[in-house]
Formats: sequence, C-alpha cells, structure tokens
Amino acid sequence: MILITGGLGFIGSHTARALLDRGEDCVLTQRRDPGATPLFPDEVGKRVFLEQVDVTDQRALLEVGERHSITGIVHLAGAYFGDPLADARTNVDQLLNLFEAARTWGVRRMGVASSVGVYDGDDASPLRESSPLPLSAHHPIGSSKKVNEVLSSYLGHAVDLEVYSARIAAIWGPLGRPVSRFFATPQLIRAAAAGGEPDFSALPGGRPPHAADGFDMMYVRDCGRALAALQLAPHLEHDVYNVASGRPTTYGELVDAITAALPGTKLTLPEGHDGELPLPRIFLDISRLRQDAGYEPAYDTERAVADYIDWLRAGNEQ
Repeated sequence: MILITGGLGFIGSHTARALLDRGEDCVLTQRRDPGATPLFPDEVGKRVFLEQVDVTDQRALLEVGERHSITGIVHLAGAYFGDPLADARTNVDQLLNLFEAARTWGVRRMGVASSVGVYDGDDASPLRESSPLPLSAHHPIGSSKKVNEVLSSYLGHAVDLEVYSARIAAIWGPLGRPVSRFFATPQLIRAAAAGGEPDFSALPGGRPPHAADGFDMMYVRDCGRALAALQLAPHLEHDVYNVASGRPTTYGELVDAITAALPGTKLTLPEGHDGELPLPRIFLDISRLRQDAGYEPAYDTERAVADYIDWLRAGNEQ
C-alpha cells in the first residue's frame, strides 16, 4: 500500500490512478477536506483510502500508519502560499516527518517530488541528472526542491531508506489549473475546447506565446505512470530521475494538434521566437527513467491534446 501526500491534487490523483492500474492500493493524504475523486470514484474505501492530515503534524501522520499497512511513500505535497519563511519551514517539516514515518513503518522506498526548476536556467539540453546544479535559486519552488534533494540524499543513506527525487517537467492535462503562470498550454487547449479566445494575461508580460517557442511539456497521465513506475521498479540505480517527455514541444505543434482534434478551430500565434522573452527549447534526458523503471511515454502531442479536449467536453471541469 502506497501513501501519496497531496494524493488528491493534480499530479497526485494521476499517480494514484497509475498505481491502482498496476495493482497497488493507495492511501491519499490531503491537508484540506479531500473532496471529489474523479479518477477513481468507485475505489474509495476499497482500494483507495483518504486521510485528511497535515503532514507537518508528526503525531497525526504516524497515526495514519496505525490504520494502514504502508509499504511505500510518494511525497508530492508542498507549500508555496507566499510567505517564504513559513513555506520553507513547512516544506522541511513535511520532509523530516515523512522520514520519521518511513523509519517507523519500515517503508522500503520513498519518492520525493522535485522540479525542472532546480536546473535554474541551464539551457544546455538535454538536461541530465548528473549535471552540477547552481546553489542559487530564482524561484521558491526551485529553491525548496534543491533543499529537499540534499536532505533526501543525506537522510536516505543515514537511515537506510531507498529515496529518489523526481525532477518533474511542465505538466498539463485533466485536473490541472485552467490558467498557468508558467506556460500557455492549459489556456490554449481550454479556450479551444470552449470555443473561445485564450487569455494570456497571466503569462510573463501578458504576451502570447510564439509558435517556435517550446520546452519539455509532459502530459499528466504519463507523469502519473512515470512516478508509479519509479515507485514499483524492482531496483533503482540512482537517487535522482528526470520525469519528463524527453523532448521539446513547440506551441506550433500544440496548435496543430488542437486543430486536428477540433477541425475549424482558428488559433493564431506570432511566428518565430519571442524576442523579448526568449524561451529556449529546453528538454530533459529521460534515459535513467527508461532504463531503471521501464518507462515509455504513452501520449504523443496529438493523442494528449485529443484526450484532454475529450475530458473537458465531457463536463469534467474542476
């Protein structure tokens, strides 16, 4: 039975679905009222167990292990609410409490969510896990994930727990935010599905993306499959893995896929690259993920776009 923190969130829900598909039962923790479970509504209370618990509360977390026989952990929860000191304290407390819980429960393996943000501007693609990382950080997510990676590496060896950090790329798809501050993919697809115009005001500078701009974008169903594969792999050779598509996707490709799924859709993007806000075509090397976890992407751009549009048009608004 695998415990997933943030288990009813965007990536957490898809990771749980992928684990269920591979025969694992799951315990999903959520700080707030768990709410709906659209990816596994018939599994709750049978193979999926919901626990409303704040992972910073060590006693409450340890009590979860008294109610369930937990054999593995996937840590996806994180605090990025705007108060840098409070968020940093929360993220470190969560991680330390999970190490204590893993030791108490006799857990074999723990996965800790990291981010492409740890590479912090390195555009020497493909980005590889073996590349040295800068100590500086220009965003709270990248900063927090670097701290977690260092602590996880040290504590895993110290307490004899197999721990891996998953450096997750830009993720999109069902249950994701309708508007992203980092990339335009959700805005483009949701606008097309609704028959409207995309709103790019949340993006840096409020500018539309250019057709030739692109980077590593991974469909969330594949992200869940990759994290499940890492958690269940017989043996992991490394303690850091890129979780990504392994290739750059341009906005031009996305528009072509949207048009293929919704003939007659008219989405026009500026040609070429954005000269004021250049987006290098960065992407992550996923050789380790393929070799150690046996992972292969199931969704190319066209299949992913069509699947997301079907999801939205079926009324699955979150």
